[in-house]
Amino acid sequence: MELVVFILGGTFYGFVELIFRGYTHWSMVLTGGAIVLTFYYLIPYLYQMSLLESALLGALIITCYEFVVGILVNIVFKWDVWDYSDRFGNILGQICPLYTLYWFGICLAFFALIKYNKGVPF
Repeated sequence: MELVVFILGGTFYGFVELIFRGYTHWSMVLTGGAIVLTFYYLIPYLYQMSLLESALLGALIITCYEFVVGILVNIVFKWDVWDYSDRFGNILGQICPLYTLYWFGICLAFFALIKYNKGVPF
């Protein structure tokens, strides 16, 4: 089941980037898989939280993943996958409050589906 969750998460993350940026990078597909797998493992805790709390936690988890992956792919390996240096409140050009807000909205929708649709397999 974990492999399926990882693949679906990576595919979803890649599609989100394609829709909003017009392109993606393979490292983002792996990052998305890891993020959604993390959510999968946290489902018992997320069910106990309010929808807003779980969406906030999800946005913070995604932001942390993006910061770590950004340090690796953009600063260490110099692949220049993204650069938020021109965004307000950015940290090392890897994360910024605006994208955390976007992730909050996506998590709100995603966790609402999970919390209120008991037919979801996880």
